[in-house]
Amino acid sequence: MGKLDGKVAVITGGSSGLALASAKRFVEEGAYVFITGRKQEALDEAVKLIGRNVTGVRGDASNLDDLDRLFDTVKREKGKIDVLYASAGMGEAAPLGEITEQHFDAAFNLNARGTLFTVQKALPLFNDGGSIFMTGSVASIKGFPGYSVYAASKATLHAFARGWLNELKGRNIRVNVLHPGPIATPMQDQVLTEEAKQMFESLIPRGKMGRPEEIAAVALFLASDDSSFVNGMELNVDGGFSAI
Repeated sequence: MGKLDGKVAVITGGSSGLALASAKRFVEEGAYVFITGRKQEALDEAVKLIGRNVTGVRGDASNLDDLDRLFDTVKREKGKIDVLYASAGMGEAAPLGEITEQHFDAAFNLNARGTLFTVQKALPLFNDGGSIFMTGSVASIKGFPGYSVYAASKATLHAFARGWLNELKGRNIRVNVLHPGPIATPMQDQVLTEEAKQMFESLIPRGKMGRPEEIAAVALFLASDDSSFVNGMELNVDGGFSAI
């Protein structure tokens, strides 16, 4: 038996990287998974890679109409949600003095606002005893030059988690934040130079980036009953990066 047999999971931003690896692992463990992504071609490729028990819904997590379409699809096809992994997010560098309104709005609209409304719109379909968790970042607990806006948008998620778990305790729905460290993903290739990658690797005790599959293993823990007594936590999955 799989750890998620019979469960329905929704993963935003699930067309690539650590969220895609998590979606694949969830299906291997018995779940039916709905994934989202902004680009139809990438979404189609992700669905093909996962292979079974998956529905791809194109959309932007910061767009409320897209979120409505996502959850209408979930309601029509499965009628319930047991696991919500709000992973859609973005981050670009902008040092203090060069931060624009557009930079700020892009980060907070997706990372904070989008996560809030993803969770809120999922609740009518949520089974009691389910699990909600969000992709944060170790950037929110370490100070990296140029990433203050991104860090602040991700720090918002733990504040959400603390409030929401208290509001949802009557339904026994737990809420956590998964903080990945530096992970080798397509998005990382877009936002980091080779020099920056080497710098980050030098700060990881093992000297190597994390892999999406390593995040997926922890996502499975948070999604499954193995984490039944874990609630309101910030779980750093970073190879010790934030500890030294």
